Amino acid sequence: MSRPPFPPFTEETARQKVRMAEDAWNSRDPVRVSQAYTTDSTWRNRSEFFVGREAIVEFLTRKWGKEHDYRLIKDLWAFSGNRIAVRFQYEWHDDSGAWFRSYGNEQWEFDELGLMRRREASINDLPIKSDDRRFFWDAPGPRPDNVPGLAGEPF
Repeated sequence: MSRPPFPPFTEETARQKVRMAEDAWNSRDPVRVSQAYTTDSTWRNRSEFFVGREAIVEFLTRKWGKEHDYRLIKDLWAFSGNRIAVRFQYEWHDDSGAWFRSYGNEQWEFDELGLMRRREASINDLPIKSDDRRFFWDAPGPRPDNVPGLAGEPF
């Protein structure tokens, strides 16, 4: 199994890889998302550490069971060889209806087949008012092309 584009990345292929990841995560389909990772992919997500696709599916199932109406935007931060760094923001609400915007950075490392073998994510959650939301599109599903990324977006 492979997942083009392949490293070493150019700016164009790194941006393509980031958008593909964003679209997959916005599907909120844990199995679909897991297919972009090696079978032994290692993850750090906040304070959780785990390995493998099965653990990825379990983690994402639990995540999206808590984070309702999830909408994510990822932007390329840097790239070199087989590594990409992104910054991201996503909005969601909990069971009580309280809204949050989560801010974070990820470091990705890919194998020669374009599968991610390592993901490290640092994330902070900020409570927001419903009126302060910025991400609106039909979800689950990809961010429409007319919804801008984070370039120039204030925190």
